[in-house]
Amino acid sequence: MLEGEKILITGAGGKIGFPIARALAGSNEVWGVARFTDPADRDRLAEVGVHPFALDVSSADFSTLPRDFGYVFHAATADGTEDWPYCLETNAQASGDLLFHCAAAKGFVYCSTGSIYQYQGQRPLKEDDPPGVPLRSAYSFSKVAAEAVCGWVSRRFDIPLTVIRICSTYGALGGAPADRLERILERRPIALHPDRPNHFNPIYEDDYVELGIRAMEAAQSPPLVVNWAGSQTVSAEDYCTFMGELVGVEPIFEYTASAHTPLWPDVSRMHEVLGRTKVDWRDGFRRMVAARHPELRLASPAAG
Repeated sequence: MLEGEKILITGAGGKIGFPIARALAGSNEVWGVARFTDPADRDRLAEVGVHPFALDVSSADFSTLPRDFGYVFHAATADGTEDWPYCLETNAQASGDLLFHCAAAKGFVYCSTGSIYQYQGQRPLKEDDPPGVPLRSAYSFSKVAAEAVCGWVSRRFDIPLTVIRICSTYGALGGAPADRLERILERRPIALHPDRPNHFNPIYEDDYVELGIRAMEAAQSPPLVVNWAGSQTVSAEDYCTFMGELVGVEPIFEYTASAHTPLWPDVSRMHEVLGRTKVDWRDGFRRMVAARHPELRLASPAAG
């Protein structure tokens, strides 16, 4: 755990940025950057000891932001839109500007995504696998561009950088497994890719906080690129069945070619440079369901 450092977290109100900022605030000076369109997000950060700083990262105007951060975790992103210019300007160009602005940092983490990969079938995706053709969305395309931009800035100006390719996070604050939980409860079909089983390595909040902090410490130039996921592989079919047993509702699976291909990462490099995750997926999923639906009395599925 970092101590006595000045740390910048962008996207600090999000499901990844917030718990990392909260964990670091007790022993560091943590600045949380977000747009704060909802004042409650500012208050939530302040309550856990984070200094809220209003900034729209997409503007790429960092003139009001200090430059003396020791570490940076850059989780702010443009998502949920097919506005290609906006995604490229925010995720690629503005990220490069922020990395250069924080050139004095001892470690900078850029949050990329496992959705950039071209599907490789029934084997884990490795860091040197090619990007997908076609890419899934403007978001995925912009993340490929962002890795190239930030990689160049890191090498050109010798700024330590870790690029984490986030594959499947989950916890009380949400994630793809949480979205599938809601579909189970609403008795709606869960769309999965026909190349079954749909393997993932979901990473629980406790673990992604720990490995996110380690990623800042492990930063280097040339950049370190690493898959960021849980150490255990489990199919979406199995974890949805497990959640269904917890809540007493059988999940409905719908196999369709229009569904995203599975994000099944090779975590060998992660184990070498960041370490292993600790929370067993069954424990993590039970904790997530209990946190998001405290009104439910959970069953005890048979161990599998």
